[in-house]
Amino acid sequence: MTIQPKKPRTKPAEERLDDLMNAAEKLFLSKGFINTTVSEIVLSANVAKGTFYHYFQSKNDIMDALRTRYMDWYLENIKKALISPTNATQKLKAWCENSIKYYVEKREVHDMLFHDEYHGRNNTHEQRAIEQIKEILALGEKNKEWQPLPPNLMATIIYHSMHAAVDNLAISTEYNQDNLGELLFQRFSQLLK
Repeated sequence: MTIQPKKPRTKPAEERLDDLMNAAEKLFLSKGFINTTVSEIVLSANVAKGTFYHYFQSKNDIMDALRTRYMDWYLENIKKALISPTNATQKLKAWCENSIKYYVEKREVHDMLFHDEYHGRNNTHEQRAIEQIKEILALGEKNKEWQPLPPNLMATIIYHSMHAAVDNLAISTEYNQDNLGELLFQRFSQLLK
């Protein structure tokens, strides 16, 4: 008879962190941020309360970590979409179309993280997306695809226009998720010329 090696009683740290974040995301989606307790998060993640406080000081901290995780996912997908286009005009088109695609893919999570009960004014997460757009704008200016314009202002206009349009997808009679990227690209191109 061979003795089976015992399974470790604790999961690797990375897996425990993922379990906590996944549990928090699921609970925030179903109950809301305010109505979810740390005790419910650790119970759902099947970890000790001390494990939560090893990674996070508060429920606000795990919300911020979820925002960072979402933006990492979103920006990485957009970054991949920007590899193939060779000029700024094509990159702006890819940015518009893929921004819509990825916002729609995780709309409920996005809205919970950035719109619902809990959302602060100092949003470093959206600033990351604005920086990505500023890179496209700088390339277009360098290649003389459009005129020099205030980059931070233009990137802010582009980002928030896209974001507001996505937020209104469910009620719009003018556009849908299939044509919104192209419509935004056309309007932004006119704005930049």
